[in-house]
Amino acid sequence: MNRLILPGKAPSVNHMYRNAMVRGRRIKIKTPVAEAWFTDTIIRASVWRKTNQWSTATGKVIVRLWFYFPDARRRDTHNTLKAIMDALEDAGIYTDDKTALPRIMDYEVDRKNPRIEIEFEKFI
Repeated sequence: MNRLILPGKAPSVNHMYRNAMVRGRRIKIKTPVAEAWFTDTIIRASVWRKTNQWSTATGKVIVRLWFYFPDARRRDTHNTLKAIMDALEDAGIYTDDKTALPRIMDYEVDRKNPRIEIEFEKFI
């Protein structure tokens, strides 16, 4: 099965939301950069799902991830999992991200082509 390729990098939990006041209440809302990343990722994952004839999983799904960063700056791959798992749920890879079993397989620097590569396997 082909890997889903997401260009660039996912937003970290620290950079995904900002505080806002709505009707006198402080709430967290997605930043414009995070919102654009979510929209792009949902489209790419939906196209991947249809191209690879992936039926939406209702049970557990192993999600293998390879991270290729744009530079050698210190990053925490686990800090991006919430954004990735939520977007894949919205794209229909699985019905609920609580059933996703993420596995960080590797990470390295690829200055010319930063990306995240993802493989899925239904867990039986």
